[in-house]
Amino acid sequence: MNLQERIARRRSVHQGRAVVVDREHLSPVVHRSEPVGRGPVLEQLLDELEPVFDGGLPPPVAVVGPAGSGTSAIVTALFNAMNERFGESSQAMGTTTRGGSSGPVTWFVYVDARRVDSAFAFYRAVLSVVSSDTVPESGVGTDDLRDRLCDRLSRHDRRAIVAIDHHDEPETLAYGRVRSLLEPAAESVTAIAVGQREPDEWDGPTVTVPAYRQHELVDVVTDRASTGLAAGALDHEFVRELAEWADGNAHDALAALFGAAILASDERSARIDAGHLEAAMADVPENGVHVDRALALQETRQHVLLDLISVESAGRPIREVAADIAGRSSLTAGTVKRFLYELADRGVIERVPLPSSGSGRRPSTVELRFPTIAFRALASVADDA
Repeated sequence: MNLQERIARRRSVHQGRAVVVDREHLSPVVHRSEPVGRGPVLEQLLDELEPVFDGGLPPPVAVVGPAGSGTSAIVTALFNAMNERFGESSQAMGTTTRGGSSGPVTWFVYVDARRVDSAFAFYRAVLSVVSSDTVPESGVGTDDLRDRLCDRLSRHDRRAIVAIDHHDEPETLAYGRVRSLLEPAAESVTAIAVGQREPDEWDGPTVTVPAYRQHELVDVVTDRASTGLAAGALDHEFVRELAEWADGNAHDALAALFGAAILASDERSARIDAGHLEAAMADVPENGVHVDRALALQETRQHVLLDLISVESAGRPIREVAADIAGRSSLTAGTVKRFLYELADRGVIERVPLPSSGSGRRPSTVELRFPTIAFRALASVADDA
């Protein structure tokens, strides 16, 4: 934490400002530029990327870890740092020779499979890093973007390391599909799989990210609270309680911290108390999914989720819940019902059987599987809703 941040925190207390100083620093979907407590894992990943330092390409690598272990944070932080060192933007313009050649370039491209669900979107995501030209959003075909990528990597001294994150989640771009999309430029590209498990039939090297130990999670929460909350807003005993409750899952710990801060802020409280923390922890489902799974959905689905949070769904059949949501929006009950089934297939909500009173099809209801306080605060459609 730099000096200006320290001063801002102290000043916030004396000016009677809200408990939250910087919401972004508390957000469970924002990664630190240097992940706390993950130095050894970063070193292991650097070992696998060692050929880059000699101008070569490393073999495909898998980075795997349980939910909330920080796989995404590790890869994004390392890729950002490596791009500063090896990406074209780091090559001084004056190094270009009269022959038009410059030093070798290796781009590090992070692709979030939650937000890239087609070949067109994938090529756009990669080109946005490896090309200085504006990448069109429409008006061109997928083949055109593929050809642009191949042309960009056609020189012998241009390479790309492409990480596909969340490849193992429902309805996302699978690692095998990514490999096939990169096949035309295979000699210049290495694909890295990032997720909770290795791709099917994996036979390459793997970097395993362990769950956080309790003292490490205390450091993670303390780091976020120190920059995101006003001074004195969170007792250290609450930090320890939160770390013990989260059981190694940094997402759950940060989602609960964020939720407690939102609740305290809504009450115009200067501190997070036990009631705020208890309510926020209860809002994070046991064995749930990352709140970003919900935030990555299309706007119409986010609207449906916001309405689902607001209506009473416990113990009620899906058709009744869908009718209530439809009454709050311009969607039909049939469309809402279809969306709810779709969201259940994606793992964002869960279908739960209800007791059956007859011989027909057994009815079911739906339960949310993500932290709702964080979602409502972070959803891009929340204000519209």
